[in-house]
Amino acid sequence: MRKILLALAASCVCGPAMAGEVTVDVRDQMGRPVHDAVVIVRPTAGVAPGKPLTVSWPLVMAQQNIAFQPYVLIVPLGSTVSFPNRDKVRHHVYSFSTAKRFELKLYGKDESRTVIFDKPGVVPLGCNIHDSMIAFIYVTDVPYAAKTGADGQAVVPDVPSGAATLTVWHPDLKARTPFTRPVQIAATALHTAAAIELKP
Repeated sequence: MRKILLALAASCVCGPAMAGEVTVDVRDQMGRPVHDAVVIVRPTAGVAPGKPLTVSWPLVMAQQNIAFQPYVLIVPLGSTVSFPNRDKVRHHVYSFSTAKRFELKLYGKDESRTVIFDKPGVVPLGCNIHDSMIAFIYVTDVPYAAKTGADGQAVVPDVPSGAATLTVWHPDLKARTPFTRPVQIAATALHTAAAIELKP
């Protein structure tokens, strides 16, 4: 079973137009920070129509040094992602996921391909030529998302106040099921700690 620990800071009562910042600290079962965990906050009241996830990172999944970079990429629903090949060898990128099934057949150095991700969900990636190449694209239909850094922390800004569901997902989750927990968002900062059990 997954080990889960969630601690919430005290929050205040705020009007519906107020927004708060959610900081999530993700640790493994040994207490070590977890890098590349996807953190999603889904308001119970729903999301305002037309509000997209604003990302500060490029929508690029590169092939470099016989690896995908980054290992985990969060993209808004409907995004076009570039797949540039920065290696001297050719790659054949594919996914058999239900969220997006596609193939980018052999292409070489300094060539690029694009894919539109039109369904929410997790899209595992592989290379038909190099079995060690694995990465994940997390397609979200919620505009409140972030990824943990080397310190295990993710900061999700401007989340509307009120009830919400916190979801934490990582490729190495032992139980394969994302961690979920109800939270209450306030105009003041909300600090949340989650401990997840990863595969050895």
